[in-house]
Amino acid sequence: MTVRKNFLLDEETAEHLKKIASKENTTQTQVIKNMIEEKYSEISVEEKLEALASIVGTSNGLYFGKSIQSIKADMDV
Repeated sequence: MTVRKNFLLDEETAEHLKKIASKENTTQTQVIKNMIEEKYSEISVEEKLEALASIVGTSNGLYFGKSIQSIKADMDV
């Protein structure tokens, strides 16, 4: 499904968009879509890194003083 959006651009920006599309041999719509997806990808990576940073180290000390062998023995594995 596609959604129509209307944007207001000043003349200089509109001309830049036109030149970019011409240079890349694509539509102005595709230029905008590509730019949005690139930026969204950057934001997505940042959010994932922030989430990772928030959980790093949360399990430190969970098995303090235990070896893998003793944990397995406790689990009857």
